[in-house]
Amino acid sequence: MFITLEGPEGSGKTSQLPALAEFLRNAGYEVVVTREPGGTPVGDQIREVLMNLENVSIVPRTEILLFLAARAQHVDGLIRPALAAGKIVLCDRFGDSTLAYQGYGHDIDLEILRTMLTFSTGGLTPDLTLLLDIPVQAGLERKLDNGTEWNRLDAYAEAFHQRVHDGYHKLAKAEPERWVVIDATKSKKEVQDAMQRAVLEGLKKLNN
Repeated sequence: MFITLEGPEGSGKTSQLPALAEFLRNAGYEVVVTREPGGTPVGDQIREVLMNLENVSIVPRTEILLFLAARAQHVDGLIRPALAAGKIVLCDRFGDSTLAYQGYGHDIDLEILRTMLTFSTGGLTPDLTLLLDIPVQAGLERKLDNGTEWNRLDAYAEAFHQRVHDGYHKLAKAEPERWVVIDATKSKKEVQDAMQRAVLEGLKKLNN
């Protein structure tokens, strides 16, 4: 099963992943935890370029192509082999991030992006996507308060992040059978419990 976590900045995706993976391993599943951009040596190198605050000259088209290049390597080098081996893959961001950030955030044509996504992923789509939802300002403040990595994308204007936030909700509304929206403003335990319930329900549906 291929499970992705999506959400605006400061939603808590990354901090929630280890506990979700441990929960699934304790339930007897083999789990691979990965992230985007990254997941492979090549992808990690591309991530350094994309996230570096010094690279403010990167234009949206370059940004898109770099993300897609890292994703193509990620899919063929890690995700597909893990899925073929019967493992659950938990991925911190995937193709929906491109639609939310570069599509809605930068106002790039969504149909062009979808075609490019299909090419970069070889048609791979998640079985389940968890959207950890938090208001934009609260998420950015949380990220600053936690002292976590503040990268080039974080530094975009708040209006950009609002478009991303709203874009995520449009994506979730368009595919309710794949997406589960989780209130990320609740306590860490409440969020984790909701994630676990959603994953168990997803596994149940997949196995039926």
